[in-house]
Amino acid sequence: MRNGPVAIVTGGGSGVGSASAQRLCELGWQVVVCGRRTEPLLELSSAFPNIHSIAADISIPEDVNRLFADTVNLYGRVDLLFNNAGRGTLPVSIDELPVEDWLATVAVNLTGSWLCSRAAFAQMKSQSPAGGRIINNGSVSAHTPRPMSSPYTATKHAITGLTKALALEGRDHQIAVGQIDIGNAATPLTEAMAHGALQPSGETAPEALMDVQHVAEAIGYMASLPLDSNVLNMTVMANSMPFVGRG
Repeated sequence: MRNGPVAIVTGGGSGVGSASAQRLCELGWQVVVCGRRTEPLLELSSAFPNIHSIAADISIPEDVNRLFADTVNLYGRVDLLFNNAGRGTLPVSIDELPVEDWLATVAVNLTGSWLCSRAAFAQMKSQSPAGGRIINNGSVSAHTPRPMSSPYTATKHAITGLTKALALEGRDHQIAVGQIDIGNAATPLTEAMAHGALQPSGETAPEALMDVQHVAEAIGYMASLPLDSNVLNMTVMANSMPFVGRG
């Protein structure tokens, strides 16, 4: 039975996704977290009674359809989708990067976000009361690239276009669509940056990180707005990271 609004968080087993799911849970949401690795999902859902885990690969249409169908079977509706799942590639020159790495990054970061948004629109338009919210994880790389990051940067620029297109399309259906661009939140994926990250100059230098909880607080704020209000784009970043002026 549903008790509170219902959210789906992709890539919810660790990092930004896990922190955001926990924050939404604290705010009274019923949260479904999905990811490809079952162990961290089950660990999270066993610790929080308002979090349910579903193993799914968002780059596979059938998995996305199952994710949304199972969520609706459990809770009756979907009020929020946080398109958080993403991946990157090794920082190597484009001519040295395997084509398979490009395809895998596009499949998760862009196609996966589109597939989940497609399923969310279908559900949010048909449920009663209609409407809901989609938050896309863009990254500061949606604005400025890191060295040798063409797959990740291209997909994150595309997420900005997807966000704007869906924000326009959602207007007539009470579906608000926004984007959060995150810079150097401290997660297992960014841990190495504190010791050294490749810079445009070619040197490797340590970078500042911020507590991932600040991202979770931002997601909680964006999710709490009424559907006649929207944060179209928000940047949350470590203040001392080399983003402003990067490149």
